[in-house]
Amino acid sequence: MVYLNGNFIPKDKAYIPVMDRGFLFGDGIYEVFPVYDNTVIGLEPHLNRLQDGLDAINIENPHSKDEWINLINKVVTLNNKNSSQAIYLQISRGCDENRKHTYGKLKPTIYIQSSGIEPKDKRDLIKGKSAITREDIRWLKSNTKATSLLANTLYAQEAKDNDSEEAILYRDGIVTEASSSNVFIVKDNCLYTHPKGPNILPGVTRKIAIQCAENLGIMVKEEKFTKEELMQADEVWISSSTREILPITSIDGMSISDGYAGPVWSLVYDQYQKLKS
Repeated sequence: MVYLNGNFIPKDKAYIPVMDRGFLFGDGIYEVFPVYDNTVIGLEPHLNRLQDGLDAINIENPHSKDEWINLINKVVTLNNKNSSQAIYLQISRGCDENRKHTYGKLKPTIYIQSSGIEPKDKRDLIKGKSAITREDIRWLKSNTKATSLLANTLYAQEAKDNDSEEAILYRDGIVTEASSSNVFIVKDNCLYTHPKGPNILPGVTRKIAIQCAENLGIMVKEEKFTKEELMQADEVWISSSTREILPITSIDGMSISDGYAGPVWSLVYDQYQKLKS
């Protein structure tokens, strides 16, 4: 069951008009909420980022926080056959009478669905995943979680076509993020990640990973690092709502961390798992 504009209906019965600006222009924002045992991880920061995204593209928030929480919990309950869920929430600017680049005051289109999150086994994750690197040519408002993700999807598909988990992006030699995740490196037991700003999405799981590391007494620096420093790192991770914190042990065919997840990742991963229990 999904939610669409005030109704809970089967997904195959959910349709939007062709004049919806989300369909025509990718004119909207979205959020993904990870859910474990009916508990949303990072609910408050996700809702705060939702508001930030709406403000960034000038869409009035159609609901209060309490109303959003009730809607999300209802979708979770209707899909509780999945013990672990990813709740996808999308708000487009809405439908207009004709296709044009400008817009007036429209009623937003709201869509919420649930997908299952596959369970992860740390014994498998230790082997890590591979990634490729590509130049970051996306727009300079990547901190807005907009639905217009063509560049990101092309990067992600290229990674898939290369049997890789992710495409790690760099701009002017500086690593920004990946196609659908944030990037961390560890060097000399210090954790680095690109600072918040227009070049990266301020990931909620990124924020939680930083908090987990700090709780463990690990030094964290939100500083820029180069592609060369990425390749020479002791450890490389990515993070996202559905991936959680995932080690990368091969980049562009070169081994990272001797081909296995490192000890700092292991500590932070275990700390993150405690939030789910």
